[in-house]
Amino acid sequence: MTGATGYIGKRLLPVLLENGHEVVCCVRDKARLRVDPEWVDRITVVEVDFIQKSTLNEIPKEIDGAYYLVHSMTSTSNGFDLAEAVSAHNFKDYMNTTGVRHVVYLSGIANDPHLSKHLASRKNVEDILTGGNYKFTTLRAGIIIGSGSASFEMMRHLVEKLPIMIAPHWLKTRSQPIAIRDVIYCLEKVLFKEECFNRNYDIGGPDVMTYQEMLQELARIRKLKRRIYSLPLPIPRLASIWLYLFTPASFHLANHLVRSMRSEVVARNNRLHRILGVCPMTFFEAVEEALALQGRGLRVEGQA
Repeated sequence: MTGATGYIGKRLLPVLLENGHEVVCCVRDKARLRVDPEWVDRITVVEVDFIQKSTLNEIPKEIDGAYYLVHSMTSTSNGFDLAEAVSAHNFKDYMNTTGVRHVVYLSGIANDPHLSKHLASRKNVEDILTGGNYKFTTLRAGIIIGSGSASFEMMRHLVEKLPIMIAPHWLKTRSQPIAIRDVIYCLEKVLFKEECFNRNYDIGGPDVMTYQEMLQELARIRKLKRRIYSLPLPIPRLASIWLYLFTPASFHLANHLVRSMRSEVVARNNRLHRILGVCPMTFFEAVEEALALQGRGLRVEGQA
């Protein structure tokens, strides 16, 4: 599993272990991966930098499945898309030398004809990984709602800190949020699912909402009176600074997210929910669960 110290990786790892898998965790820094002592014997931790092809030799050859959860959205470099492409090529080339049968990639919904640089890079990575000598499945998600998710935490901080919000007209862009619980369920169940080999699926909850509607609903759930105004502010940098000042996001992460908000992220109709037997949580249910976890002090940091 790549990206084992990221938001998704931290949530997925215990599920895979509970299902009886032995997991090879690929991380840049072993010290960042904290593992429950009862699982230590079933985890192999290797330090890998996918930009540096030679470091991939630490990954065992005897593997059956792999999750590609790598992205560079917090990168300070304008060339993050090139870095993501290099990482994907190196991963694919190395997987071709192993016994891996199935690779699963978590990407972003890419149905809008005018994709942001971030979403276009995700789609490019998918195209690169498709060319491997293994079965391949892509799950494409939009905003992930969960305690510690960067997208959710940004919305929560805005609602809790600002009685009046004046934001760009991108708040009118539609999205289809999905609960972190449902993302992990789909990732878990799709592995080695032959019906899903060599296919891509959009995953989303039942609600299609604008970003403004999500903020308003979050305020209602938190029992806070908030006024939100959308104005034609054309400069992404100003919106990024605004998010940086009032939320926990770094400026670079805020900048990528703001630019991505111009692209509509609504899922296509597909059969994945029926295939996997999942009934996705509503936005309300996902927010309620995230807030309940925070209330109990259970919070997993991440970038999703």
